[in-house]
Amino acid sequence: MPGITSSGWGSLSLDICNKLDELPGRNEALFDHAGQQTIFSSREWYQTVLIYGLPSGGEPRFLLCRRGDDPIVLFPLLVRGRDAESLTTPYTCLHRPLVAPGSDEQLLVSAGYLIGRFLRRWAVIRLDALAPEDPEWRPLTIGLRRSGLLSYWFDHFGNWYQPVQTWPDYLAARSGSLRETIRRKTKRLAWEIEILDGTERLEQGIAEFETVYNRSWKEPEPFPAFNPALMRLAAARGMLRLGVSRFGGRSVAAQFWIVERLPGHHRATVLKLAHDEAHKDQSPGTVLTAFMIRALLERDAVQEIDFGRGDDPYKRLWAGIRRQRKGLLLINPMRPRGLANLALTSAGAVRRRLRRIKIFAARSGTPHATY
Repeated sequence: MPGITSSGWGSLSLDICNKLDELPGRNEALFDHAGQQTIFSSREWYQTVLIYGLPSGGEPRFLLCRRGDDPIVLFPLLVRGRDAESLTTPYTCLHRPLVAPGSDEQLLVSAGYLIGRFLRRWAVIRLDALAPEDPEWRPLTIGLRRSGLLSYWFDHFGNWYQPVQTWPDYLAARSGSLRETIRRKTKRLAWEIEILDGTERLEQGIAEFETVYNRSWKEPEPFPAFNPALMRLAAARGMLRLGVSRFGGRSVAAQFWIVERLPGHHRATVLKLAHDEAHKDQSPGTVLTAFMIRALLERDAVQEIDFGRGDDPYKRLWAGIRRQRKGLLLINPMRPRGLANLALTSAGAVRRRLRRIKIFAARSGTPHATY
Protein backbone atom coordinates (compact mmCIF):
# COMPACT_ATOMS: atom_id res chain seq x y z
CA MET A 1 0.00 0.00 0.00
CA PRO A 2 2.32 2.78 -1.18
CA GLY A 3 1.68 6.41 -0.36
CA ILE A 4 -1.57 7.57 1.21
CA THR A 5 -5.08 6.25 0.74
CA SER A 6 -8.08 8.12 2.07
CA SER A 7 -11.73 7.54 2.87
CA GLY A 8 -14.34 9.67 4.56
CA TRP A 9 -17.53 9.75 6.55
CA GLY A 10 -19.46 12.90 7.31
CA SER A 11 -17.05 15.71 8.11
CA LEU A 12 -14.21 13.30 8.94
CA SER A 13 -11.60 11.72 6.70
CA LEU A 14 -9.23 8.82 7.29
CA ASP A 15 -5.72 8.70 5.83
CA ILE A 16 -3.73 5.48 5.84
CA CYS A 17 0.03 5.99 5.67
CA ASN A 18 3.01 3.64 5.73
CA LYS A 19 5.47 6.19 7.09
CA LEU A 20 5.43 8.83 9.78
CA ASP A 21 6.68 11.51 7.42
CA GLU A 22 3.75 10.85 5.06
CA LEU A 23 1.16 11.94 7.62
CA PRO A 24 -0.81 14.95 6.33
CA GLY A 25 -2.12 17.94 8.24
CA ARG A 26 -0.95 19.34 11.54
CA ASN A 27 -0.17 15.96 13.12
CA GLU A 28 2.66 17.30 15.29
CA ALA A 29 0.06 18.48 17.81
CA LEU A 30 -0.95 14.86 18.40
CA PHE A 31 2.62 13.76 19.09
CA ASP A 32 3.35 16.80 21.27
CA HIS A 33 0.31 16.10 23.45
CA ALA A 34 0.85 12.33 23.62
CA GLY A 35 4.59 12.68 24.25
CA GLN A 36 3.84 14.77 27.34
CA GLN A 37 1.93 11.78 28.76
CA THR A 38 4.39 8.97 28.05
CA ILE A 39 7.51 8.34 25.96
CA PHE A 40 5.72 5.31 24.46
CA SER A 41 3.49 7.67 22.46
CA SER A 42 6.18 10.04 21.24
CA ARG A 43 7.21 10.43 17.62
CA GLU A 44 10.77 9.40 18.54
CA TRP A 45 9.46 6.18 20.10
CA TYR A 46 7.67 5.18 16.91
CA GLN A 47 10.68 6.12 14.81
CA THR A 48 12.78 3.80 16.95
CA VAL A 49 10.21 1.01 16.65
CA LEU A 50 10.09 1.36 12.86
CA ILE A 51 13.86 1.12 12.52
CA TYR A 52 14.76 -1.38 15.24
CA GLY A 53 11.60 -3.14 16.47
CA LEU A 54 9.57 -4.35 13.50
CA PRO A 55 9.09 -8.14 13.28
CA SER A 56 9.96 -9.94 10.06
CA GLY A 57 7.24 -9.37 7.50
CA GLY A 58 5.59 -6.64 9.57
CA GLU A 59 4.38 -3.48 7.87
CA PRO A 60 3.26 -0.35 9.71
CA ARG A 61 -0.01 1.44 9.03
CA PHE A 62 -0.75 4.82 10.56
CA LEU A 63 -4.48 5.56 10.54
CA LEU A 64 -5.03 9.30 10.87
CA CYS A 65 -8.57 10.51 11.40
CA ARG A 66 -8.94 14.25 10.83
CA ARG A 67 -11.45 16.98 10.23
CA GLY A 68 -10.04 19.20 7.54
CA ASP A 69 -6.42 19.86 8.49
CA ASP A 70 -7.11 19.24 12.17
CA PRO A 71 -6.04 15.75 13.35
CA ILE A 72 -8.39 13.96 15.74
CA VAL A 73 -6.92 10.48 16.32
CA LEU A 74 -3.80 8.65 15.17
CA PHE A 75 -4.14 4.87 15.38
CA PRO A 76 -0.78 3.07 14.86
CA LEU A 77 -1.18 -0.44 13.44
CA LEU A 78 1.04 -3.36 12.39
CA VAL A 79 0.06 -5.68 9.55
CA ARG A 80 1.53 -9.16 9.18
CA GLY A 81 0.02 -11.23 6.39
CA ARG A 82 -3.63 -11.85 7.24
CA ASP A 83 -3.24 -10.40 10.75
CA ALA A 84 -3.39 -6.88 12.13
CA GLU A 85 -2.38 -5.68 15.56
CA SER A 86 -1.31 -2.60 17.46
CA LEU A 87 2.11 -1.20 16.64
CA THR A 88 3.55 -2.42 19.92
CA THR A 89 6.72 -4.28 20.87
CA PRO A 90 7.90 -6.49 23.75
CA TYR A 91 9.26 -3.22 25.20
CA THR A 92 5.99 -1.25 25.10
CA CYS A 93 4.74 -0.64 28.65
CA LEU A 94 1.67 1.39 27.67
CA HIS A 95 -0.02 1.83 24.30
CA ARG A 96 -2.51 4.59 23.57
CA PRO A 97 -4.10 6.01 20.47
CA LEU A 98 -2.89 9.57 19.98
CA VAL A 99 -5.86 11.87 20.58
CA ALA A 100 -6.03 15.62 20.02
CA PRO A 101 -6.51 17.53 23.30
CA GLY A 102 -10.03 18.79 23.81
CA SER A 103 -11.69 16.19 21.55
CA ASP A 104 -15.24 15.64 22.79
CA GLU A 105 -16.72 12.19 23.27
CA GLN A 106 -19.02 12.23 20.25
CA LEU A 107 -16.17 13.22 17.97
CA LEU A 108 -14.13 10.26 19.24
CA VAL A 109 -17.12 7.93 18.72
CA SER A 110 -17.28 9.10 15.10
CA ALA A 111 -13.51 8.65 14.71
CA GLY A 112 -13.76 5.13 16.15
CA TYR A 113 -16.52 4.31 13.68
CA LEU A 114 -14.45 5.51 10.72
CA ILE A 115 -11.36 3.62 11.93
CA GLY A 116 -13.49 0.52 12.49
CA ARG A 117 -14.79 0.61 8.92
CA PHE A 118 -11.21 0.37 7.72
CA LEU A 119 -10.34 -2.39 10.22
CA ARG A 120 -13.18 -4.61 8.96
CA ARG A 121 -10.91 -5.83 6.16
CA TRP A 122 -9.29 -8.09 8.78
CA ALA A 123 -11.01 -10.90 10.64
CA VAL A 124 -9.24 -10.21 13.94
CA ILE A 125 -7.30 -7.21 15.22
CA ARG A 126 -5.37 -7.47 18.49
CA LEU A 127 -4.40 -4.37 20.51
CA ASP A 128 -1.91 -4.82 23.36
CA ALA A 129 -0.52 -3.05 26.44
CA LEU A 130 -3.64 -0.96 27.12
CA ALA A 131 -5.00 0.81 30.18
CA PRO A 132 -8.79 0.55 29.62
CA GLU A 133 -9.37 3.25 32.23
CA ASP A 134 -7.78 5.80 29.88
CA PRO A 135 -10.69 8.08 28.95
CA GLU A 136 -10.23 7.84 25.17
CA TRP A 137 -10.94 4.11 25.04
CA ARG A 138 -14.62 4.29 25.96
CA PRO A 139 -15.81 6.50 23.06
CA LEU A 140 -13.41 4.88 20.59
CA THR A 141 -14.65 1.37 21.40
CA ILE A 142 -18.25 2.55 21.08
CA GLY A 143 -17.42 3.74 17.57
CA LEU A 144 -15.53 0.54 16.74
CA ARG A 145 -18.54 -1.55 17.75
CA ARG A 146 -20.90 0.63 15.73
CA SER A 147 -18.77 -0.12 12.68
CA GLY A 148 -19.68 -3.81 13.03
CA LEU A 149 -16.70 -5.06 15.05
CA LEU A 150 -17.11 -7.01 18.28
CA SER A 151 -14.75 -6.11 21.13
CA TYR A 152 -13.40 -8.24 23.98
CA TRP A 153 -11.00 -7.14 26.70
CA PHE A 154 -8.46 -9.66 27.98
CA ASP A 155 -5.68 -9.62 30.57
CA HIS A 156 -2.30 -8.93 28.99
CA PHE A 157 0.33 -8.35 31.71
CA GLY A 158 0.67 -7.16 35.26
CA ASN A 159 2.40 -3.87 36.01
CA TRP A 160 3.93 -3.35 39.48
CA TYR A 161 4.44 0.20 40.71
CA GLN A 162 4.87 2.17 43.90
CA PRO A 163 4.12 5.79 44.85
CA VAL A 164 7.19 7.15 46.64
CA GLN A 165 8.24 10.18 48.64
CA THR A 166 11.52 9.80 50.55
CA TRP A 167 14.17 7.08 50.52
CA PRO A 168 13.95 6.38 54.29
CA ASP A 169 10.16 5.97 54.11
CA TYR A 170 10.40 3.81 51.00
CA LEU A 171 13.10 1.56 52.47
CA ALA A 172 11.23 1.19 55.77
CA ALA A 173 8.21 -0.16 53.88
CA ARG A 174 10.22 -2.96 52.24
CA SER A 175 10.54 -6.43 53.71
CA GLY A 176 13.04 -7.05 56.49
CA SER A 177 14.93 -9.59 54.41
CA LEU A 178 15.40 -7.11 51.55
CA ARG A 179 16.56 -4.38 53.92
CA GLU A 180 19.03 -6.76 55.50
CA THR A 181 20.43 -7.85 52.13
CA ILE A 182 20.94 -4.23 51.11
CA ARG A 183 22.61 -3.42 54.45
CA ARG A 184 24.98 -6.41 54.45
CA LYS A 185 26.02 -6.27 50.81
CA THR A 186 26.62 -2.53 50.74
CA LYS A 187 28.50 -2.52 54.05
CA ARG A 188 30.84 -5.45 53.46
CA LEU A 189 31.62 -5.17 49.77
CA ALA A 190 33.36 -2.43 47.81
CA TRP A 191 31.09 -1.41 44.95
CA GLU A 192 31.73 1.03 42.16
CA ILE A 193 28.39 2.32 40.89
CA GLU A 194 27.96 4.82 38.09
CA ILE A 195 24.80 6.43 36.73
CA LEU A 196 24.91 7.84 33.22
CA ASP A 197 22.20 10.41 32.52
CA GLY A 198 23.33 11.98 29.25
CA THR A 199 25.29 11.34 26.10
CA GLU A 200 28.75 11.61 27.67
CA ARG A 201 30.35 8.15 27.87
CA LEU A 202 27.02 6.70 26.82
CA GLU A 203 28.48 4.23 24.33
CA GLN A 204 30.74 2.78 27.00
CA GLY A 205 27.72 2.42 29.30
CA ILE A 206 25.73 0.69 26.57
CA ALA A 207 28.63 -1.70 25.93
CA GLU A 208 28.81 -2.57 29.65
CA PHE A 209 25.04 -3.06 29.79
CA GLU A 210 25.14 -5.50 26.88
CA THR A 211 28.12 -7.36 28.36
CA VAL A 212 26.26 -7.87 31.64
CA TYR A 213 23.05 -8.82 29.82
CA ASN A 214 24.89 -11.50 27.83
CA ARG A 215 26.27 -12.97 31.08
CA SER A 216 22.89 -12.98 32.80
CA TRP A 217 20.02 -15.46 33.02
CA LYS A 218 18.02 -13.49 30.46
CA GLU A 219 16.93 -14.88 27.13
CA PRO A 220 18.45 -13.21 24.04
CA GLU A 221 16.57 -10.11 22.96
CA PRO A 222 14.16 -10.53 20.01
CA PHE A 223 15.36 -7.16 18.69
CA PRO A 224 19.01 -6.83 19.80
CA ALA A 225 19.49 -3.27 18.51
CA PHE A 226 16.36 -1.88 20.18
CA ASN A 227 17.64 -1.33 23.74
CA PRO A 228 20.78 0.59 22.65
CA ALA A 229 18.66 2.73 20.32
CA LEU A 230 16.16 3.44 23.09
CA MET A 231 18.94 4.42 25.48
CA ARG A 232 20.34 6.86 22.92
CA LEU A 233 16.87 8.34 22.39
CA ALA A 234 16.25 8.72 26.13
CA ALA A 235 19.71 10.20 26.71
CA ALA A 236 19.15 12.82 24.00
CA ARG A 237 15.90 13.82 25.75
CA GLY A 238 17.47 13.89 29.22
CA MET A 239 15.32 10.95 30.35
CA LEU A 240 17.90 8.16 30.63
CA ARG A 241 19.27 6.84 33.91
CA LEU A 242 21.68 4.02 33.03
CA GLY A 243 23.22 2.38 36.08
CA VAL A 244 26.29 0.15 36.00
CA SER A 245 27.66 -1.68 39.04
CA ARG A 246 31.26 -2.87 39.05
CA PHE A 247 32.94 -5.25 41.46
CA GLY A 248 36.68 -5.86 41.33
CA GLY A 249 36.87 -3.83 38.13
CA ARG A 250 34.29 -6.04 36.38
CA SER A 251 30.79 -4.92 35.33
CA VAL A 252 28.42 -7.20 37.27
CA ALA A 253 25.00 -5.49 37.08
CA ALA A 254 23.33 -2.97 34.79
CA GLN A 255 19.88 -1.48 34.34
CA PHE A 256 18.29 1.47 32.65
CA TRP A 257 15.36 3.61 33.70
CA ILE A 258 13.32 6.23 31.87
CA VAL A 259 12.39 9.34 33.88
CA GLU A 260 9.22 11.01 32.63
CA ARG A 261 8.44 14.45 33.99
CA LEU A 262 4.72 14.54 33.40
CA PRO A 263 2.57 17.53 34.33
CA GLY A 264 2.39 17.38 38.12
CA HIS A 265 3.86 13.88 38.26
CA HIS A 266 7.39 12.49 37.88
CA ARG A 267 7.61 8.78 37.09
CA ALA A 268 10.61 6.46 36.64
CA THR A 269 10.19 3.18 34.75
CA VAL A 270 12.82 0.47 34.63
CA LEU A 271 12.96 -0.95 31.12
CA LYS A 272 15.66 -3.60 31.49
CA LEU A 273 17.88 -4.93 34.25
CA ALA A 274 20.33 -7.79 34.52
CA HIS A 275 23.23 -9.10 36.58
CA ASP A 276 26.16 -11.39 35.96
CA GLU A 277 25.24 -14.89 37.16
CA ALA A 278 28.84 -15.56 38.14
CA HIS A 279 28.50 -12.89 40.87
CA LYS A 280 24.95 -13.56 42.06
CA ASP A 281 26.18 -14.40 45.60
CA GLN A 282 27.14 -10.74 45.99
CA SER A 283 23.54 -9.68 45.10
CA PRO A 284 24.75 -7.11 42.55
CA GLY A 285 21.27 -6.58 41.08
CA THR A 286 19.74 -5.89 44.49
CA VAL A 287 22.48 -3.43 45.44
CA LEU A 288 22.23 -1.57 42.13
CA THR A 289 18.42 -1.40 42.24
CA ALA A 290 18.54 0.07 45.74
CA PHE A 291 21.15 2.62 44.67
CA MET A 292 19.17 3.57 41.57
CA ILE A 293 15.89 4.04 43.42
CA ARG A 294 17.56 6.16 46.08
CA ALA A 295 19.12 8.35 43.38
CA LEU A 296 15.80 8.64 41.54
CA LEU A 297 14.14 9.84 44.74
CA GLU A 298 16.85 12.20 45.93
CA ARG A 299 18.13 13.59 42.61
CA ASP A 300 15.12 13.39 40.32
CA ALA A 301 12.34 13.74 42.93
CA VAL A 302 10.25 11.04 41.24
CA GLN A 303 6.85 10.33 42.75
CA GLU A 304 6.32 6.88 41.29
CA ILE A 305 8.57 3.97 40.40
CA ASP A 306 7.32 1.54 37.79
CA PHE A 307 8.62 -1.96 37.06
CA GLY A 308 7.24 -2.25 33.55
CA ARG A 309 5.87 -5.42 32.03
CA GLY A 310 5.20 -8.65 33.84
CA ASP A 311 4.73 -10.35 37.21
CA ASP A 312 8.32 -11.41 37.87
CA PRO A 313 8.47 -12.39 41.58
CA TYR A 314 11.29 -9.97 42.43
CA LYS A 315 9.15 -6.97 41.49
CA ARG A 316 6.84 -7.25 44.48
CA LEU A 317 9.88 -6.81 46.74
CA TRP A 318 10.34 -3.31 45.34
CA ALA A 319 6.76 -2.27 44.51
CA GLY A 320 3.59 -3.06 46.39
CA ILE A 321 0.78 -2.23 43.95
CA ARG A 322 -0.22 -4.17 40.87
CA ARG A 323 -2.36 -2.90 38.01
CA GLN A 324 -3.60 -4.96 35.11
CA ARG A 325 -2.69 -3.96 31.61
CA LYS A 326 -5.24 -5.25 29.13
CA GLY A 327 -5.50 -6.23 25.53
CA LEU A 328 -8.46 -5.61 23.24
CA LEU A 329 -9.57 -8.13 20.64
CA LEU A 330 -11.61 -6.72 17.74
CA ILE A 331 -13.46 -9.38 15.76
CA ASN A 332 -15.25 -9.05 12.44
CA PRO A 333 -18.08 -11.64 12.60
CA MET A 334 -18.69 -11.28 8.85
CA ARG A 335 -15.44 -13.08 8.03
CA PRO A 336 -14.92 -16.85 8.50
CA ARG A 337 -11.79 -16.44 10.62
CA GLY A 338 -13.63 -13.85 12.66
CA LEU A 339 -16.47 -16.32 13.32
CA ALA A 340 -14.00 -18.99 14.36
CA ASN A 341 -12.27 -16.62 16.79
CA LEU A 342 -15.65 -15.43 18.05
CA ALA A 343 -16.59 -19.02 18.91
CA LEU A 344 -13.31 -19.58 20.76
CA THR A 345 -13.55 -16.25 22.59
CA SER A 346 -17.18 -16.84 23.59
CA ALA A 347 -16.41 -20.35 24.81
CA GLY A 348 -13.53 -19.04 26.87
CA ALA A 349 -15.72 -16.33 28.40
CA VAL A 350 -18.35 -18.91 29.37
CA ARG A 351 -15.71 -21.14 30.98
CA ARG A 352 -14.30 -18.22 32.96
CA ARG A 353 -17.78 -17.22 34.12
CA LEU A 354 -18.59 -20.76 35.25
CA ARG A 355 -15.24 -20.93 37.07
CA ARG A 356 -16.04 -17.68 38.92
CA ILE A 357 -19.50 -19.00 39.86
CA LYS A 358 -18.02 -22.22 41.27
CA ILE A 359 -15.29 -20.37 43.18
CA PHE A 360 -17.84 -17.96 44.66
CA ALA A 361 -20.14 -20.84 45.67
CA ALA A 362 -17.28 -22.76 47.28
CA ARG A 363 -16.20 -19.71 49.27
CA SER A 364 -19.71 -18.74 50.35
CA GLY A 365 -20.87 -22.28 51.14
CA THR A 366 -24.01 -21.86 49.03
CA PRO A 367 -25.22 -24.22 46.31
CA HIS A 368 -24.71 -23.14 42.74
CA ALA A 369 -26.47 -23.89 39.50
CA THR A 370 -24.99 -26.28 36.97
CA TYR A 371 -25.11 -25.52 33.28
